[in-house]
Amino acid sequence: MGLISLGDSKHQIGSIDRGHGSVIDEIPGLIRVYKDGHVYRYPVVQESPCTIETGVSSRDFSIDCGLWARFYVPNRVDKPALLIYFHGGGFCVGSAAWKCYHEFLSKLAVKSGCVIMSVNYRLAPEHPLPAAYDDGFVALTWAIRRVGAGSGADDPSRWLARCDSSRVFLAGDSAGANIAHHVMARHGSEPGSRLSLRGTILIQPFFGGEPRTDSEKHLVQPPDSALTLATSDTYWRLALPPDSSRDHFWCNPLSSKSPLKLEEVKLPAILVCVSENDILKDRDLGYCEGLRKMGKKVQVMVYGGVGHAFQVLHNSPMAGIRTLELISHVANFINS
Repeated sequence: MGLISLGDSKHQIGSIDRGHGSVIDEIPGLIRVYKDGHVYRYPVVQESPCTIETGVSSRDFSIDCGLWARFYVPNRVDKPALLIYFHGGGFCVGSAAWKCYHEFLSKLAVKSGCVIMSVNYRLAPEHPLPAAYDDGFVALTWAIRRVGAGSGADDPSRWLARCDSSRVFLAGDSAGANIAHHVMARHGSEPGSRLSLRGTILIQPFFGGEPRTDSEKHLVQPPDSALTLATSDTYWRLALPPDSSRDHFWCNPLSSKSPLKLEEVKLPAILVCVSENDILKDRDLGYCEGLRKMGKKVQVMVYGGVGHAFQVLHNSPMAGIRTLELISHVANFINS
């Protein structure tokens, strides 16, 4: 187990190479996929090095073969909760080192007093689903083995040993919230786990389906929106197995075609954070209603006047206000 450099996270960004044939799919300004399989991701978000700030410090560590995480450790907290976090990006872009996530999770760690383990999972289309789910479950299993299990010899083990084994949470935003859902469901369906999850926090979860919802059809997004309908469709096209529709249960967890019957799965309390101007609004609210009908404990917070990923984009004064509210709500959920 060793400290990794920020450079290890930059494998996903390369130069545009015109020698890879025609472009077969793309999201302009974000990702371009070539005929020979080469993928170019635009460096649209600055990456942040680990820092030591007032109230929290961060470090990157390898946790499995090719899998790493950024840890945020608050100062002077006795028996903190552990929050395992998955970043957004439509399964195709994003990094645990992105500056927007570094700033958001640093603030969340200070406000909640919990240790945060932000997982840098594999990306599609090079690694289509279920690669991200497998990485998420590996990260959860790796952490569970270390929570409350002795001091350990390296920093992650020492940090996790300090955590309260009765307060382990999963969380994520957008595609990361989708990952958190599927890791939660897999964990709940496998008997014999050493500990139960205390809760799961889903921020604007990236779900889909073949029939369009009202918000998908009628919520007009500005040109700089983090998620338009066309962008959503492209992400799913790149992430799902070939010839899959958006009714695949990885996209639509309430699909009747799902081999996993959620009503039979033990799920923890769930907090779902929904944005009023997000095209996913109706999809996310429908997910909450579906789980409630199954008898699951679901709490919903709706944030007015903001769109998808507002908490990491901060592109308006309203977004900044709503971000502080979201951080407070998540912290209260963790510490309730």
